[in-house]
Amino acid sequence: MRKLLLIFIVMFAGYASTLHLAISAAPSRVNPLLATDSASAEIASWVFNGLFKYDKDGKIVGDLAKSWRFLDDTTLQVTLKDNVYWHDGQKFSAQDVLFTYQLATSKKVFTPYANEFRYVKSVQAIDANHLVIHYKKPYFKALQVWMMGILPKHVLENEKDIMTSSFNQHPIGTGPYKLEGFEVSKDIVLYANERYFEHKPNIDTIIYHFLPDPATQFLMLRSKKLDVGGISPLQYERQIDDNFRSFYNVFEQPSHSYTYLGFNLKLKKFQDKRVREAINIAIDRQEMIDILFFSHARICTGPFMPGTFAFNEKIKPPKPNLIKAKKLLKEAGYTKKHPLRFEIATNSNNSIRMYAAQIIQYQLAKIGVKVKIKAMEWQAFLNTVVTPRKFEAILLGWALGLTPDAYSIWHSKEAKLGGFNLVGYNNKKVDKLIEEAESTIDMQKLSNIYQKIFALIVNDIPYVFLYIPNSITVVNKSIRHVTPSIIGIMHNEIDWIKP
Repeated sequence: MRKLLLIFIVMFAGYASTLHLAISAAPSRVNPLLATDSASAEIASWVFNGLFKYDKDGKIVGDLAKSWRFLDDTTLQVTLKDNVYWHDGQKFSAQDVLFTYQLATSKKVFTPYANEFRYVKSVQAIDANHLVIHYKKPYFKALQVWMMGILPKHVLENEKDIMTSSFNQHPIGTGPYKLEGFEVSKDIVLYANERYFEHKPNIDTIIYHFLPDPATQFLMLRSKKLDVGGISPLQYERQIDDNFRSFYNVFEQPSHSYTYLGFNLKLKKFQDKRVREAINIAIDRQEMIDILFFSHARICTGPFMPGTFAFNEKIKPPKPNLIKAKKLLKEAGYTKKHPLRFEIATNSNNSIRMYAAQIIQYQLAKIGVKVKIKAMEWQAFLNTVVTPRKFEAILLGWALGLTPDAYSIWHSKEAKLGGFNLVGYNNKKVDKLIEEAESTIDMQKLSNIYQKIFALIVNDIPYVFLYIPNSITVVNKSIRHVTPSIIGIMHNEIDWIKP
């Protein structure tokens, strides 16, 4: 009888459990239109859905969209799922999609994501479950545009200022988890959405522990207080033991990101290409990788990731040449008595990036360049350095999607406040190729155009492209249904079971 009772309890208790994760920076605004930092974007991904998403194989599938078809090259018809509800119980409809589009493209919102919709001519809500989207011309990212999270019209339509709305700290979405609110520099708690349209997540609660220090994150992993976490190559190679390996599975794959040293091209010193080239060939990327990553990274050769249609395999990394670098600096007017000086700004909560800055400082000293390093906490760095463009050189990284889009980072029109062209890059030929690519839906032609863009950007040296790190993730072995994929391991988290 007792055995039958235990079976009954297990069957009807479900899989109530808590997933413990870490976050190194506090989110600012958990709103898909305003989430420009990685912390905000990560939390928002649990709370909101787009019309489309990538599946584990990198294929575009419906998220809020049930089905879709192109009526012609510029007209997309979308049927929405009928079983979607907002976290407050209101039913999701096509009006929410129309509202999100209108808000994103209005003057009420200061967002770089507005440019995602630049080729959308109009959006029509035919009825509650049907949309027709008209494009100005054929667009190679016609579906990807709608992967951005959709916002609730009934909550925000009378909001006077979306930028400062309390909604950004207390969001209401359609996603698998709810967020009641969060405080800066505090743990973040997400609760399973019982009415999620796929199914209620098996794990009831996600807790993001606020751990800005990577060393503290690692200590939490070693003490088995986190279920999932990233570890560095040094930790993987030298600092984990059999006890650690017995508790965690290890998943390693190339990240969809790269780190770069970007020059503020509005400064006179960096407008001289000889200066940029001297720095480019004075930095020994392989030495940096050997020190920082052991064998768990590769040299980045340009702005688009290997394995994508945009990657140009003909472009090789520059070979370090200190003699030529010194000659270029001398030609540009820099000597021992009048050395090139500049400051590298970066964020202090990324230890790898901090070490990279120190290596660059050391390597450039060999050609007489005097480098200072300014490191700041992420939000302060974002608000006082990145957004207002108050830097000489910046050490940062980009995370890129499976469909690269050069416009937001490399088109000259994006060299504005709120845009992602942080360094002020301006090449009219690149602009023209980007614009040509946007209306090219033939993949081979698109690939040829993007590879030309790749080569032109590398030749201009707006960035010193540094490295592509591997992503090394550890996951509690007791969690079932964890499967790696091209988009990472969290793609099917709602199916995970943690005993």
